[in-house]
Amino acid sequence: MKHQDATPSRGTGRDRTREDRTGQARTDRKRSGPERSEPPRPADEERTARELADALHALAGGVLPDPDAYRTARGEWLRRERRRRLVLTVLVAVVFTLATLIGLWVLNRTPAEPGVIFSGLGAAVADGPSLPRPPG
Repeated sequence: MKHQDATPSRGTGRDRTREDRTGQARTDRKRSGPERSEPPRPADEERTARELADALHALAGGVLPDPDAYRTARGEWLRRERRRRLVLTVLVAVVFTLATLIGLWVLNRTPAEPGVIFSGLGAAVADGPSLPRPPG
């Protein structure tokens, strides 16, 4: 059984009457304003909400800001910013130095004697005559 089966739609009765709390039938009248109104809140809920609001208001009223808070926070932020820039500068310098040293080490490890390609010894690779060169 679904909820809609158990509860009839509003105003669908054959004679459009409803029973009030006493069990007597009454007729629907046109109402002005919203169709549904919220049920009244229980007194306990209202009291709890009021007490909670009062407690939060008192707590917020007791909090006093530190008069030096902005200056302290700004100083910490500036120190962190300087430290971040210093770390980044050192990191860039270390990477650049390492790249330069590795490049110099690789260039220094090349053999001192000329390579096979430029030795000039041995026969030419092509057996036939080479292509003519343009004048110039």
